[in-house]
Amino acid sequence: MPRKFSHVANFTGYMKVVLQIILAKGGQQRILDIPAGNGLLAQKLREHGHTVICGDINEEQEHYIFADMSGTLPFQNGEFDTVVCMEGIEHVITPSLLVSELCRICKPGGRIILSLPNIQNLYSRLQFMCSGTFYQFPPFLPEAHHKTEKVDLGHISSLSYVQLRYLFSYFGAKVTHVSGDKYKRKFLTPILLPFVAIGWLWFKVARKPDETDPALFSNRKLLLSRSLIMVLEKE
Repeated sequence: MPRKFSHVANFTGYMKVVLQIILAKGGQQRILDIPAGNGLLAQKLREHGHTVICGDINEEQEHYIFADMSGTLPFQNGEFDTVVCMEGIEHVITPSLLVSELCRICKPGGRIILSLPNIQNLYSRLQFMCSGTFYQFPPFLPEAHHKTEKVDLGHISSLSYVQLRYLFSYFGAKVTHVSGDKYKRKFLTPILLPFVAIGWLWFKVARKPDETDPALFSNRKLLLSRSLIMVLEKE
């Protein structure tokens, strides 16, 4: 019988980065971890004294709150100091709805921390140029499920840094930090950097300099990391 949900068995690189970001702020925080998966991040955060609520559609642990990321989340407006969504937004049909909900339940001045497959890294760009598919997004999507079935849909929504920056801005959160985890195929960097330079010139000619986010061409994590990690502050 196929698994309904995908979990990682170990404390991954992107989890370590997210943990460091949260701990660096200091103070005791009320945190939502959605989707919580195996609860590995929540366990680490509780060891540092934080209050962590786990939301998911799986039944991994008894204390999990059933929270379907494809709909309205069962939490109050501005309920959390920090909202964490690791490797989840790419699994939903309507990412914009999830972004609006993450912003709604985060308190003003609070933070939303997001991680997802980095389709803008150089390796992914090479893969797309050669195959028309992004890194970590297979050419054949998994079997479609009816919308009433609560299962893991897999990687179905490929989202770029530019799209996410726009969506979060639309719902009232601005990017404050961009990071990532381990580098992917960094040995290809010398071959691919000229294409980055061409892209920079392309934007410089086509758009005003103040309309182009320099992170697109200068942030090494965005250019090389397996996962894109964004920190956003609710305005």
